[in-house]
Amino acid sequence: MALKITDECINCDVCEPVCPNHAIYQGEMIFEINPDLCTECVGHFNEPQCVAICPVSCIPVDPDRVESREQLMAKYQKLTSKKQ
Repeated sequence: MALKITDECINCDVCEPVCPNHAIYQGEMIFEINPDLCTECVGHFNEPQCVAICPVSCIPVDPDRVESREQLMAKYQKLTSKKQ
């Protein structure tokens, strides 16, 4: 499951630098998450870093992008193979 940022976002910018996949970016109004890059930190950490650091808890799982842990790991492996 990719994560998403809701409109409760206060644009504090703490989530963007902690994303190991660079999936978070400044959108038109609030920060957004590219679901093709979001692995919920699978492959990097035990928990999503953006969720852990968000001061307003505005980063839920995106119900439109349901992925199993195995699918997230496969996405992580695909992303890291592109970097090499």
